Amino acid sequence: MKKVLRTFKENKQFTLFFILGLVVIGIAIFAPQLSPYDPLNAVMTESLQEPSSAHPFGTDKLGRDLLSRVIFGTRTSLIMTLCLVAVIFVIGTFLGVIAGYFGGVVDAVIMRIADMMISFPGLVLAIAIAGMLGPNLVNAVISIAAVSWTKYARLARSMVLKVKKSLYIEAAVVNGTKTWKILLVHILPNMVTQMVVTAAADIGTMMLELASLSFLGFGATAPTPEWGLMLNEGRTYMAKAPWLMIYPGIAIVICVVVFNMLGDSIRDVLDPRQDQ
Repeated sequence: MKKVLRTFKENKQFTLFFILGLVVIGIAIFAPQLSPYDPLNAVMTESLQEPSSAHPFGTDKLGRDLLSRVIFGTRTSLIMTLCLVAVIFVIGTFLGVIAGYFGGVVDAVIMRIADMMISFPGLVLAIAIAGMLGPNLVNAVISIAAVSWTKYARLARSMVLKVKKSLYIEAAVVNGTKTWKILLVHILPNMVTQMVVTAAADIGTMMLELASLSFLGFGATAPTPEWGLMLNEGRTYMAKAPWLMIYPGIAIVICVVVFNMLGDSIRDVLDPRQDQ
């Protein structure tokens, strides 16, 4: 416990953005309690009202309270972003470990596929995949995951290649230790910290990419309260009702900055290379 407290005390940037990250997570968890209105409740008589005491962020074209939709958008964006990061973390790490440990044909096939994916612009390829699958958040996650796992696979592979040359790995092989046990007990613990740091640093980027797909019409669909979709819906009324784009845009910027800085701070705290 003392070590944890000392870490927070010595790393003020990490402490600040850790608290801000908890605030964002808290907003997502307690969205129903924090929202003054139902984000899906349309009141056509209150369409496109300017920000006021009754509606601090104004209302959209259907008369829905924008503050409530932004708050619920935190939950939607955060959940889908964490799911996306988890998917690419698991898939990329698994393929990278397999490629690095077994080598040969397995390594060649996985790495050539990774090279092929990297050769295309990531967002363009994700748009193409999402276009084939159809617009919804799950397909958006699949589309981005299909082009983002390569980073984790290459990193995991390089770390496995380094670790498997260690004497204790060779001793485990000579002693007849099963392959799965070598991977789980001896290799993964030596690389999990760096992989987690990489995943934490990617949360902001993945959130922005999901919002981008929704803005382009390949992600969330109406009436889901999602920031990218809200920007898409608000661009038609940019001159008449600029608040429809201003507040969701600010929410995206704040969350992306918070999680990017939190990821960098976690890297400073956990990355073992900092002690070298």
